[in-house]
Amino acid sequence: MSDTTDLGSDSSYRVTADELRQFIERIERLDAEKKDIAEQQKEVMAEAKGRGYDTKVMRKLIALRKRDSNDIAEEEAILDMYKEALGM
Repeated sequence: MSDTTDLGSDSSYRVTADELRQFIERIERLDAEKKDIAEQQKEVMAEAKGRGYDTKVMRKLIALRKRDSNDIAEEEAILDMYKEALGM
């Protein structure tokens, strides 16, 4: 069996089995690493929870730290305006 398969007459559709296998294996390795990292994050959150921290609030803080400060300020101003309108 050849390592190259021609899927039509156009050479842009040539598939090299070794190259394709390398891409698939790289994605599989990255997926495994992603799973390991997610497990480590769960462990850190469990440790924080065990020490009395509110993990729901921690997740919100992490999300906020990823955002632009101007966007946060604008959202908070609108939230305050809406809360005031509702008498909260």
